[in-house]
Amino acid sequence: MGAIADAGDDRSARGIAAVIGRTISSGELADGTRLPTVRELARRLGVSPTTVSDAWRSLADVGAIEPRGRNGTYVRRPTGPGLPRRYRRVTEGPGHFDLDLSTGTPDPELLPDLRPIVAAVSRQSLTSSYLDQPVIPELAERLIDDWPFPPEALTVVDGAMDAIDRVATHVVRLGDRVVVEHPAFPPMLDLLERLGCEIVPVDVDQHGMMPEQLRCALALSPTAVFLQPRAQNPTGCAVTAERLAELADVLAGTDAVVIEDDHANEISSAPLVSLGTHLPDRTVHVRSFSKSHGPDLRLAAVGGAGHIVTAVENRRLLGPGWSSRILQSVLLELLRSPEVDHTLEVARHTYAERRKLVTAVLDAHAVPYPDGDGINLWMRVADERAALVRLATQGVGAAPGAPFMVRPDLDHLRITVGNLRNADAERVAERLVDAAGHLPTSGGGR
Repeated sequence: MGAIADAGDDRSARGIAAVIGRTISSGELADGTRLPTVRELARRLGVSPTTVSDAWRSLADVGAIEPRGRNGTYVRRPTGPGLPRRYRRVTEGPGHFDLDLSTGTPDPELLPDLRPIVAAVSRQSLTSSYLDQPVIPELAERLIDDWPFPPEALTVVDGAMDAIDRVATHVVRLGDRVVVEHPAFPPMLDLLERLGCEIVPVDVDQHGMMPEQLRCALALSPTAVFLQPRAQNPTGCAVTAERLAELADVLAGTDAVVIEDDHANEISSAPLVSLGTHLPDRTVHVRSFSKSHGPDLRLAAVGGAGHIVTAVENRRLLGPGWSSRILQSVLLELLRSPEVDHTLEVARHTYAERRKLVTAVLDAHAVPYPDGDGINLWMRVADERAALVRLATQGVGAAPGAPFMVRPDLDHLRITVGNLRNADAERVAERLVDAAGHLPTSGGGR
């Protein structure tokens, strides 16, 4: 029980829960261990019983401890909480909208036409065996040729969040600290909370994670760093080559695993950079094809550090085994097709134009937003709830900013401007300005 009594300098409920979580993960507190009572531990730590109760509640939420009434509280194998609360807050809006800009999904009209692709695949021999490789060799070769650094291993899974889930489950344990961008993608935050991680936020500017904040976060010895190299969701920022070098320098003296999520792929106007070019043995790069080639493909490639990617692949053998080779064949044809390349180029330019039309109006009214690209816009508002209601009364849906936040911050909305038609952009942008309310003068739209 010594580790519990020595909870470190952070005597908040979150700090106490993190320390106990780490002792459970390390095995120092074995399954079935009876824990001190709330009052006893509060007395040992010099904190209020309410603080300990809150820590106990967060550990119980991830299934790390089990209260048994008068019989006491016991350590148990973590099972995770029930619902993805942040994700639900983004997807469960006040109703149906004439124009729903809350989704974060691509414009269906800008996706490649799958009919000729499926026709080409249907003429192929798709008979396969349980003994075949998890990734079609031709697809693996194509992916490796386009990878931002030579991967030690590469596999294909069922979408970006499946990839992040599988990598995170292998890399982090209950109580581990992990660094994320702030703001960050709500389902990823839900996942990390479900795993019982202590989340350390690092602010982003238009060039990505801020190096000095990352340096401070790394002093806490995090296990992993999660980031999006371009079209960051929700801000749209992209890591530049210069910022990448700074981040790599900060990370060089640590053991933290880097997990990159390139969810935007070829619909981003920003060039792709990767920390794998500097730290190849501990970088895992995830490339999704949902927003660029089709959400229902449910495919993402995972490549990089061999010991992690191979572990993910081996674990999948005990579950789904592999991602559908039929869908892999569809993706291979998509990647080979010059017509699809042209479609992606048109989509990329169209999304950039739609964003430009909206931001021109925001600039004219000094509504702040970060520079970026992709399909989403992160817009500052005076009052999040009031802005959402104001837009809803005009038939426009937007995503609330709070689920993207790890810690309290200014009010924002995420607007999926990629789903706006050019002819509607200016009119809708004026509604966004109206919803933003009275903001302090910032000297510019950004």
